[in-house]
Amino acid sequence: MSSSLADEPVEPADDDAEPLSADGYEPLLERLGDAWTVVDGHHLEATYAFPDFETALAFTNDVGELAEAEWHHPDIHLSWGEVRIEMWSHDIDGLHRSDFAMAARMDRAYAAYADGE
Repeated sequence: MSSSLADEPVEPADDDAEPLSADGYEPLLERLGDAWTVVDGHHLEATYAFPDFETALAFTNDVGELAEAEWHHPDIHLSWGEVRIEMWSHDIDGLHRSDFAMAARMDRAYAAYADGE
């Protein structure tokens, strides 16, 4: 995973923007952690594993704070020991470069849990 993707700005899609095609999103997907896949060319999805519900909930709250700060909100599915994220740009009903920057930030947040922080 490249940290530079996580450092890119999260900006809304322009009014005339089109969703990324496979040629546009595949290089970005390669820069993310292994958790992420593109589903039906429409959205990103990742599942993160945790040792218990409490840690999964803490990560969910971290993702929620990040999403609120960037005003780019994923669908978050919380269960015991697992958090599944779905991310796409609703304005264009598909993938935008900002979705990948947000995904990289979520990978960075998850790495802090893996490192025991």
